[in-house]
Amino acid sequence: MTEGLQRRRVEPGARYEVFHTDCLARNVVDHVTSRWGIWVLISLRRNSLRFFELRESIQGISEKMLAQTLRSLLDDGLIWREVEPTTPPQVTYGLTEFGRDVGEPLSELFDRITRRLSERDEAP
Repeated sequence: MTEGLQRRRVEPGARYEVFHTDCLARNVVDHVTSRWGIWVLISLRRNSLRFFELRESIQGISEKMLAQTLRSLLDDGLIWREVEPTTPPQVTYGLTEFGRDVGEPLSELFDRITRRLSERDEAP
């Protein structure tokens, strides 16, 4: 399905062109808006969580998908990861400043949707 696809490198310092497949911003947007990325960012908005706390807070996500999503968001600089040298190791995740900045409008969107759904449920 990639026939005819033109790939063009985005030069450092050049304006990001999100409609080009090599655009770094496009990759970050894809990770943030992936099926689970948005839920990870929303789950971490209030405080940092350990891996299993995060998995429990996002119902329906498998350990494999959570690990993949965390890896992508970590590579993008949206979250941080801290490993405590215990047996077994305790791994904690939280939002970086960039992650908080990106997650804020997502949280606001989530809050608006839930508020409107609540209003609709309360209407006669």
